[in-house]
Amino acid sequence: MVTLYQALQLILQIMWFVMIVHIIMSWLINFQVLNLRQPLVAQIWDGLNRLLEPIYQPIRNILPNTGGLDLAPLVLFVIIIIARSALANNAAFFYGV
Repeated sequence: MVTLYQALQLILQIMWFVMIVHIIMSWLINFQVLNLRQPLVAQIWDGLNRLLEPIYQPIRNILPNTGGLDLAPLVLFVIIIIARSALANNAAFFYGV
């Protein structure tokens, strides 16, 4: 069970990191620091979008339309924080204590 606990924590940490990279990249692209015409930047951006859009889309369907402001990443951050707290609070279950 410890392996399951560690795997879940690792998945949540990786999701957190990927989301941070995606958000920073979106800012850099919008402020024209990064250019999507560069092949490496375009590939990374496309890969991150393909990875995160299936997660963001159900959240966007629930949230009201806020125009240009996308609140889906913020909601997902809150969900990840709650999931990590729930895992940490129930760690005794995984460790068999």
